[in-house]
Amino acid sequence: MCGIVGMVGRGPVNQEIYDSLLLLQHRGQDSTGMSTAERSGTVHMHKARGQVREAFRTRDMRALLGEIGLGHVRYATKGTASNEEEAQPFYVNAPYGLVLVHNGNLTNTRELTAELFHKDRRHLNTSSDTELLVNVLANELQTSISGLELDPEQVFQAVTRVHERVEGSYAAIALIAGYGLLAFRDPFGIRPLILGTRKHDDGHYEWVVTSESLVLENGEFEIVRDVDPGEAVFIDLEGNLHTKQCAKNPQLVPCSFEYVYLARPDSVMNGIAVYEARLRMGERLADTIARHTPREAIDVVMPIPDSSRPAAMQVARKLGVEYREGFYKNRYVGRTFIMPGQAARKRSVRQKLNAMSSEFKGKNVLLIDDSIVRGTTSKEIIQMARDAGAKTVTFASAAPPVRYPHVYGINMPSRHELVAHGRTIPEIAQELGADFVVYQEVEDLKAAILEGSDLEDLDMSCFDGRYITGAVTDEYLAWVEGSQES
Repeated sequence: MCGIVGMVGRGPVNQEIYDSLLLLQHRGQDSTGMSTAERSGTVHMHKARGQVREAFRTRDMRALLGEIGLGHVRYATKGTASNEEEAQPFYVNAPYGLVLVHNGNLTNTRELTAELFHKDRRHLNTSSDTELLVNVLANELQTSISGLELDPEQVFQAVTRVHERVEGSYAAIALIAGYGLLAFRDPFGIRPLILGTRKHDDGHYEWVVTSESLVLENGEFEIVRDVDPGEAVFIDLEGNLHTKQCAKNPQLVPCSFEYVYLARPDSVMNGIAVYEARLRMGERLADTIARHTPREAIDVVMPIPDSSRPAAMQVARKLGVEYREGFYKNRYVGRTFIMPGQAARKRSVRQKLNAMSSEFKGKNVLLIDDSIVRGTTSKEIIQMARDAGAKTVTFASAAPPVRYPHVYGINMPSRHELVAHGRTIPEIAQELGADFVVYQEVEDLKAAILEGSDLEDLDMSCFDGRYITGAVTDEYLAWVEGSQES
């Protein structure tokens, strides 16, 4: 999971990209970076570890000149979180000068690495799959060039061959020095990408392409549409838009975890309002809780702030139980789920949340969270509720049990790390220290997200083990588990 943004403007874009990255900070806090280009083709770049406000100084912003640019916030799912060299964007100097940011995970990295070295004669300096992607694109773009000037059709030919070579999930934005901005999405549209525009005073159009719609709304851009799965969008330096479908059999199957946890609630993705989807998750979760939990065992419903709040409100309303806020959140601590390493996640929980004893003492408490992944955070929260005086603790998840690795851009690589893998629900309750644990049903989650939309399918691989891109074998999963950091 990462956040990406690209802009083509009529004036300097550095400040607007910076502002956009602040809005996307929830999608990654390991590192951040920005690259801009002047019309002459001169490329500028700055990237650093940490969050956006920490990474960019005034002198860095002043050096990021140009009317076209892109930016990235990173949550490490490939490579090493602490390695600044793996921060994005990535740059290659041929052809023309190519800078790329990427959200997702490639699943055929071993094959691509071998091809790039033996066939394409390209050198890789990191283990980042984004460096793989920029080199594959550069190689295919070089192959497509037939004259002195680059035209959109040559760009689209290159993206077509990228789709043929690359497997997995990828929403990518590339800056081609002296020519324009390219954005493309994998043939299943697993990771989000949305296009927006606004008219400049001189009559020309400015463009933005990014991970979430809230960036467009904040910058007063008009939402044009989501980039289609397999589609490539190319915007030249004059603000002219060119688009083409570059995949043979595109099919929109976006990641369900975007709606459960990753996206901000004020975003709309693939035509689905995230906040509304989370309300519907609560509606359906309430029915499941009512079937499996005695009504007298619940005195009060409380959310684990923030992303579970819409679901918790609906659970309380439907069950006819009082809704209360029992946890105070320290907003200066990052999202614990995306902390690198188990020890950091566990340590940060009590720094992030504080249980208010007046809300817990002597009560049968129903806690609602968006999901339970490793169980580290959930276990700490349940103990905090008990320490604050809760009589009993029921813990409910708006998402189904996470029983399988997620290989499309979320750091869930190892089955042995997942608290639900190989355990029954009573065993999970015992492991977490809860009196009862209730999960959303898989079909209920799917129905809650898809309701009222034209979408027909979702990637739910971490819940049901169905990997839509194919070629995700047991051998591959074992390799991923062995190669990733814990």
